[in-house]
Amino acid sequence: MGSLKLRRRRTALAAGLATLAMAVGLAAVPAQAVDRTKYIALGDSYAAGQGAGPYLDDCYRSENTYSELAAESKAIKLVTNAACSGKTTQDVVNTQLRKLNKSTELVTITAGGNNLRVGAIFTSCAAAMVNPAAGPQCEAATAYAAGEIASKKLAGDVIAMIQSVKSAAPNARVVVTGYPYLYDPVAPGQKDPMSLFINKAAQLADGLNGSIAAAAWATGAEYVDVRAAFAGHGINSAAPWVNLDLSAPTSPDNFHPNAKGYEAYFASLNRAKAYSAP
Repeated sequence: MGSLKLRRRRTALAAGLATLAMAVGLAAVPAQAVDRTKYIALGDSYAAGQGAGPYLDDCYRSENTYSELAAESKAIKLVTNAACSGKTTQDVVNTQLRKLNKSTELVTITAGGNNLRVGAIFTSCAAAMVNPAAGPQCEAATAYAAGEIASKKLAGDVIAMIQSVKSAAPNARVVVTGYPYLYDPVAPGQKDPMSLFINKAAQLADGLNGSIAAAAWATGAEYVDVRAAFAGHGINSAAPWVNLDLSAPTSPDNFHPNAKGYEAYFASLNRAKAYSAP
């Protein structure tokens, strides 16, 4: 009888010590140990963070870009921002997918603008506004972009990129973003060169964004439109979120978002719950 009581006391003591050990162990686990979404950002200069500086490398990656802002969230683990300035959708496929794998849970992409050679559009059309002799180059650049949109070549290129991303990261949520209007729209009917250029740029932006949205729909990816987030903050506004330094017309930061602009990108993705915990 005595030995039975002793065994019971030993059993109770052991159970108590085990419970205490479990409690201590659980208390020692920090809040950060909760799994965070493994996130990789892909794309061109608008994903890299060009325009917001300071830059980490010659891809113009900035700590002020939207993916880096997301990395401050406890729900997100930014594995890498692989985006790089000047890249087309095919460049994304060729050079940015190596970090993707089955453990990747979220991929964001901003790409497609360079497929339209937008740099040539802004360079030639800006020159045409002060020198009519540059008009043919501006017309050729905008015609090329319009053709890529109208023929659905751009949409096909974005579809191919998204499909490659999905193959490389089969378990990931894929979110593609659009681009803002660089200038706030002007009232219809104005015929001055600047207003005509702004209207033409807006039409191309609509075609670019429409192609990206169509590609997202066709592939089961998600599309996030950022045009509304930039409303009232174009280059021609009192508080621009897009860079244009007239004293440095060849600056690579021109026609790219500033830090406020990337905050607008982040806010748009946040509203779409791209950065919410799974």
